[in-house]
Amino acid sequence: MSPWKELIEARNLSLLGFRETLEGGQSFSWYPTSETSWIGSFKSKVVELKFSDNMIFWRTSLKHKASEAEIINYLWLDKSYESAVNNLPWRSDSVLAQCIQALPGLTILNQPLEETLFHFLLSSAKSIPQIKEAVFLVCKNFGTPLGNNLWGFPGWQVLSEVEEKELRELKLGYRAKYVCGVAKILQEDPAYLKKISRLPYQEAKSKLISLPGVGPKIADCALLFGAKQTEAFPVDTWISKTLDMHYNLESFNPVQKIIFARSHFGKFCGLAQQFLFSGERLGLIKLN
Repeated sequence: MSPWKELIEARNLSLLGFRETLEGGQSFSWYPTSETSWIGSFKSKVVELKFSDNMIFWRTSLKHKASEAEIINYLWLDKSYESAVNNLPWRSDSVLAQCIQALPGLTILNQPLEETLFHFLLSSAKSIPQIKEAVFLVCKNFGTPLGNNLWGFPGWQVLSEVEEKELRELKLGYRAKYVCGVAKILQEDPAYLKKISRLPYQEAKSKLISLPGVGPKIADCALLFGAKQTEAFPVDTWISKTLDMHYNLESFNPVQKIIFARSHFGKFCGLAQQFLFSGERLGLIKLN
């Protein structure tokens, strides 16, 4: 690994916000190496990150290198993040304000769409540790060795050649069928996801939902965390609970909750979603 370096663009952060960015269900490719450091990969590039003195430090594999600019982009550490937070209605929304105050620096990771779609295809009815285990096993069996007990995402072309039975043996269960189905489509049209990433949000979501095993929540997760579509607002159990308890939306169905969220939180509603998701999951929201 290269020597540790300070990330130039880092700003006021918190350890809790940074930990939640890496471990809170956006990505399943980061592993703690200490209480304040993590190692992981994206685009088959290996990076170790460390939080210290309100700053982030980084180093990278000498063989599978990432640049400082790539890491800044991946972690959304440029000034556009602060602008996005300022665009959220926290001044008039005390619930959102609590979450932002408790989790300074929580960002949306800018991940590759092909990896993110794969991760969330495995997420149905699974906890974060279970998803991480399934992702790890698939990458270890079919991906490229990266060192440091890490393996790169094998890619959809490789997965198109894997039998469903092989994936079931790696704890994917019924999700193996969906992975094989998506892999076959992407093998026939390798540019499918690249084209989706360039579409407006609603069109991109419709295209993703047409894939096997991809429902509205998985599509929104893939677009938010894999295509930086901050208009996406995934509604899972935690978010539904938050909206019911703190925004009086008990009678709303998931589609109505998304409509409310996009109207109330605005064009960066996906960032608001992550603050609310983490705030609820970690028990940080206090009743007024």
